[in-house]
Order: sequence, then structure tokens, then C-alpha cells
Amino acid sequence: MKRLTGALTALATTAAIVTVAPATPANAALKERSLVKVLTSDGNHFDKNKHDYDIVTEAALAVVKAKPDSAVAVLADGSVRATAFIPNDQAFRLLLKDLSGKTVKSEKKVFNRLVALAGVDTIEQVLLYHVVPGARITSAKALKADGAELTTAQGATFKVTVRSPRKNPKITLVDQDGNDRNPRVILSQVDINKGNKQIAHGINRVLRPVDL
Repeated sequence: MKRLTGALTALATTAAIVTVAPATPANAALKERSLVKVLTSDGNHFDKNKHDYDIVTEAALAVVKAKPDSAVAVLADGSVRATAFIPNDQAFRLLLKDLSGKTVKSEKKVFNRLVALAGVDTIEQVLLYHVVPGARITSAKALKADGAELTTAQGATFKVTVRSPRKNPKITLVDQDGNDRNPRVILSQVDINKGNKQIAHGINRVLRPVDL
């Protein structure tokens, strides 16, 4: 627990860095619906579907409410190109179990306990680690990105590894926590918000910007 507290404290004090690519003619045809808008479009806050994205959406909204100037707000600005790798609700259940040793099924309880355990500042840094600003990475590009190192809005990087890209593709994101399983892209949940400057891909675990 002492190690976890130290890691969360260090993460909460990390300075967030967001770089935005200037508009170019290549972007002009893309629409500007934001990721926040598309992720909140179903009207559900918390439900029993562990394969959707209620917790990450609520986390982003909570951070922006508590910290209006947070860089997380970039996800509400559809004019800014960005790629987000978004953990589904089951991914947050797994994170809470790793941090607390307890299995919690209720999405609302998972959300509340993570906020209580980590704090808004740490949640903000974790969310920013899932966003690649200034870049629109489609699933087709991701399948060709084996070995690429992506710089996130949080300032740290993660690595992309791709296996069997033609027959049975597996896209894994290698984060900063070397002793836990790395997230994989959910291939049935890619190119969310297709046709817009902001795009997202679902992942099955939460990316970790520090070793927890």
C-alpha cells in the first residue's frame, strides 16, 4: 500500500502537456463531433453492460467539472485532432481489483471507489495517458504501427505491438507498469466516431502511466 500511495501521489503531481497539430487542408473534410459528445449520446450514466464506456465517460466529465482548465477538456473540442484509447467498464473493475484486492460489480461503486482511492488529480493523469493529441490514428494505421511509441497528453509514452496483422490481429499497448498485463485493442470496438477529427478505440484494460 505504501508503494501504491507513493505512485499515485507522484502521478497526481505530474504536469500534463497537450500539443495540438495545426489545421491543414488534409483535415478539412473531417467532421468535428467530439468524443465526449459521441460517448454520452446514449444517455446512460451507469448500467450493467461491462462492455461499454460509462465509467471512462463519467471520469472525464468529473475531471472537467472539478478542473475546468484540465487538458481532458480537449475531448470535448471536436475541432482538435486526437486519438483516444478508451477502457471499457470491465477494465476499470479489473483496475479497482488490482488496487484494492476487491471485486466490485456496480459501475457506480467502481467509479466512486476509484475516485476515493486515487483522487481527481490522479484520475486526470490516467485519462490523459489514454489520449494521443494532434494525431488521428485509425484502426488501419494502428495495424501498421508495430513498434511505434506514442506520446500522450499526459507526457509519458506507451508502445504499440502488433501480432498477426493479416489473419488474427492482436494490437497490444505496452504501458509503464511492467508487472501487469498490458491492454489490448478490442477489434470489435475500433474507429469510434469515424469520419471525425477525434477518433477512439476500445481497450480491455486501463493503461498505467506509472508502475502500480
